[in-house]
Amino acid sequence: MENARIDFRVDRLQKLAEKVKQNNCFDERYYQKFDVKRGLRNADGTGVLAGLTHISNVHGYIINEYERVPDKGKLYYRGIDVEDIIDGCVKEDRFGYEEVVWLLLFGYLPTKEELEYFTRLLEVNRELPKDFVEDMIMKAASPNIMNKLARGVLALYSYEENTEDNSVENLIRQSISLIARLPSIMVAAYQVKRRVYEGKSIYLHQPIPGLSFAENILSTLRFDRKFTREEALLLDKCLILHAEHGGGNNSTFACRVLSSSGTDTFSAIAAGIGSLKGPRHGGANIKVVQMLDCIKENVKDYNDDEEIKAFLQKIVNKEAGDGSGLIYGMGHAVYTLSDPRAVILKESAKQLVKEKGYEDDFKLLDAVERLSPSILLGKNPGKTAICANIDLYSGLVYRMLDIPEDLFTPLFAVARMAGWCAHRIEEVTACKRIIRPAYRPIVEDVAYVPLSERKDD
Repeated sequence: MENARIDFRVDRLQKLAEKVKQNNCFDERYYQKFDVKRGLRNADGTGVLAGLTHISNVHGYIINEYERVPDKGKLYYRGIDVEDIIDGCVKEDRFGYEEVVWLLLFGYLPTKEELEYFTRLLEVNRELPKDFVEDMIMKAASPNIMNKLARGVLALYSYEENTEDNSVENLIRQSISLIARLPSIMVAAYQVKRRVYEGKSIYLHQPIPGLSFAENILSTLRFDRKFTREEALLLDKCLILHAEHGGGNNSTFACRVLSSSGTDTFSAIAAGIGSLKGPRHGGANIKVVQMLDCIKENVKDYNDDEEIKAFLQKIVNKEAGDGSGLIYGMGHAVYTLSDPRAVILKESAKQLVKEKGYEDDFKLLDAVERLSPSILLGKNPGKTAICANIDLYSGLVYRMLDIPEDLFTPLFAVARMAGWCAHRIEEVTACKRIIRPAYRPIVEDVAYVPLSERKDD
């Protein structure tokens, strides 16, 4: 006979919660006393060096006379400025994400022949295993697509061969398969979510041969499969900018931590997805558009900087917004004067807002970018510069592409899969030591009390 489920009483749960809070807090002075690098960051906000990488470089400041000096943001993939990659694709009027995947995985730019071969290789690997959608996605819908992406990646382990083989050859094969298949999992998971949680019709399109990575996403996502080349090129640009961002960002580091243990590719990548879901990381793009909607509801004159600034101050004071005190889309752990990804996306969005009817949204986000630094710097006197990050404009771009909010962060994961796989390969082949930082215990000896002598407080 199956045991009946026992739920906590509310009063008992509240009491236990208070106990947990009491037993899991620290005097802030301990962090300084023991020189604890909280969040693996130094006192000046820079990241603790935990490894080496050839894959990318995120530049946001200069160290001069032991002082951190703000500088224009730069992002390099395998030593190549991402702005140059974007400019090259724009000048040649072509899609570039496939080229970036090759560059990140193999370390150099492909020849025309190599790129054509690789594009075709990604294309033929898009289809999911037989009955995968029915068995792994339809039977257990998820209200959050990120959880279904993680589950889908873990489930692919059961459909693959040589899953525990960590040879470079097998890691390459697994990486290409995961990069190609994640969009298919994302779209199917979204359709099932719509059906189960919103009562809407479901439609599952098969990939069409000959489409680029970005075109395939729009084709399988939209009911009528129609999209313009301009829309696909804009999405391609987003994928390029989200593909990689150094080994120290939370999700990539999570992937590298698991990879250092010797675990399989699917487990390591699922960890990256779980990390990216968080609102302090990839989930921030959703928070930005929710914040934007809140500003639109409470600010009457979108041209009045003083009214907008007053409302932003309310957000920081936790009197408005979601109560976090955060202005989402502003500030970055590395970038100071500018985030090159935000600069590129803002310019791209600017070209389309009038056509798509999002002029007011763009105007407000521009105001947030202009007015927030003085508010945030006043709250954080130790900082000298705060800039917009990519999340401030990525959500608006996705809205203009008619991409549902449910897919804002999953699209980030789809793009970042290239970076995760590149870092996993580097960690497994070059580093060869398990990542194991230390935690300083703050405990006193406590005597064991026999059960019969214990009493409630």
